[in-house]
Amino acid sequence: MRNQKADLITPLRGWLTGLPHLLPGLPAAGPKRLLLPARLREAIARQQENSEILIGWIQLGVVITFAVLYTLAPKTFHPDVMFEPVPLVLAAYAVFTLLRLVLAHRRALPEWLLYVSIVADMALLMVAIWSFHLQYQQPPSFYLKAPTLLYVFIFIALRALRFEARFVLLAGATAALGWLGLVGYATLSRPDDTMITRNYVEYLTSNSVLLGAEFDKIISIIMVTVILGLAILRARGLLVRAVVEGQAARDLSRFFAPEVAAKITRTDRQIRAGEGEVRQAAILTLDLRGFTALSMALPAPQVLALLAGYQARVVPVIQAHGGSIDKFLGDGIMATFGAALPTGRHAADALRAVAAIAETVDAWNAERAAAGQSPIRVGAAVSAGPVLFGAVGDETRLEYTVIGEAVNLAAKLEKHTKAEGVRALSTRMALELAEQQGYRAAQPHRPLAGCTVEGVSGPLDLVVLVE
Repeated sequence: MRNQKADLITPLRGWLTGLPHLLPGLPAAGPKRLLLPARLREAIARQQENSEILIGWIQLGVVITFAVLYTLAPKTFHPDVMFEPVPLVLAAYAVFTLLRLVLAHRRALPEWLLYVSIVADMALLMVAIWSFHLQYQQPPSFYLKAPTLLYVFIFIALRALRFEARFVLLAGATAALGWLGLVGYATLSRPDDTMITRNYVEYLTSNSVLLGAEFDKIISIIMVTVILGLAILRARGLLVRAVVEGQAARDLSRFFAPEVAAKITRTDRQIRAGEGEVRQAAILTLDLRGFTALSMALPAPQVLALLAGYQARVVPVIQAHGGSIDKFLGDGIMATFGAALPTGRHAADALRAVAAIAETVDAWNAERAAAGQSPIRVGAAVSAGPVLFGAVGDETRLEYTVIGEAVNLAAKLEKHTKAEGVRALSTRMALELAEQQGYRAAQPHRPLAGCTVEGVSGPLDLVVLVE
């Protein structure tokens, strides 16, 4: 497991900092373009689907807002007018928006419908603007002065929420072509009565057309579209990086304690071997008793199932009490309390974890007995003291771990549980420290004074945590 953890750090850090995996269509940093893994492409696709839902709700809000404003605003056209296009356009747009929103929530919005909806948005807006001259019984050039044109920028900006420049470019191109068509219709609809002027005052005070002003509008639409498209191309890279970093952090958390994964992903400089910090911590060592004999007597699938069941029950208990899994040693587990994340209650947390693990194993043995299976035994030991928490290895293989006398002592005490015939031991010093930190045992622990522990010079005062 040590090598497996170490092998992960270097490629994942390169993955985080170099970002070599880019989506198709984005410029790669190197000579070749590499595809993102399928699961990351799916994560980005989910983000885009969420964006479509957001766009749909915003569009629905726009429709409702326009409908309310149109209803409350005083009408300046003749009350006997036979044609009011705005309510028809708003109704059509509302139906189309609701359909698109339902499909977006169901994750069933096809890409072709996105293109169609963009064109439809602009087409409905242009039709509404075009109809103003009929509603107000004015020449076609009348609608060119309608401020409703500004709404095209809302529709273009909405497309930016998806972080795909192609949709923004399509929205802007459709708007520019639509307005160009309206300008052409206004200037060509009355060939016998020219509407074109070069007088700005006349343009503002009459229904004349100032081509320069209309081209300014088209150029503004195009420039805003291009600028937004370029911004989205840059933002797209940031989106990819965010997804990659988020996925990498989640992957790291599967192989490392969450606190260690966070330290790796959030560091602002490269982690180097030999760097570390001295921490006050508690070390918990666990061992599945008789596992070697079981592994030789049982088929491999049953052995792996037993090991997986043991770890699936014990690891969450450790983590629930603030422990960090430092490493798996076959059927053994080494956990730290207060090393990766200092808490000031490391010893108390470790002893509480031992009691909870004992209860968990007892419950598991009850299940095994009901299924006609033999019970399992877990040995545990806790020691506390200063440890060095940091990275070890070389530049190609690194591992975050703890080093110190407390680490060695916990391993030796776990072996000593067999000699004492008990399930869990700790040093008396660790118990006293835990009590200072608020630990209270459900029942008094049995002291063992002056014990001789193999590999430890001099007698030790120990405490039986679980008989």
